[in-house]
Amino acid sequence: MATKNNLAEAVVIERTFNAPVARVWKALTDASEMRIWYFDLKEFKPEPGFEFEFTVEHERVRYHHLCKVTEVIPQKKLAYTWRYQGQEGDSLVTFELFADGDKTRLKLTHEGIETFPKTPAYARKNFEAGWTEIIGSSLKQFVEKTEKAKS
Repeated sequence: MATKNNLAEAVVIERTFNAPVARVWKALTDASEMRIWYFDLKEFKPEPGFEFEFTVEHERVRYHHLCKVTEVIPQKKLAYTWRYQGQEGDSLVTFELFADGDKTRLKLTHEGIETFPKTPAYARKNFEAGWTEIIGSSLKQFVEKTEKAKS
């Protein structure tokens, strides 16, 4: 019997930003900044055990996300669970930051998506496209634009 490798199912997105680690960390952990590039969060605290939620509407379906911070290493790593209210499945989203001179390499890993309902809405390609847009476009533009404005 073959063992299933959960990491084989994980979505991994890596991008390098023209902004220092401290700038990217603030964007990942400050609720007022997260509302600009991420989702409309009422509150967020980078503290293990902190629970937060948000709702996203896609193709006239509302997805109520329930998340709980599981790990925080300031300016290095942030992880939280990610699940959907009323749906099976539980996943983990991890952001890892690596300083590269005055730039930052971010590695996002979303594992456990195979535990979600086996419907087109929860297809792996949707998570890949979503995270590519969020990390590669929204977050990148946000931190680089705000970093440029400071200099």
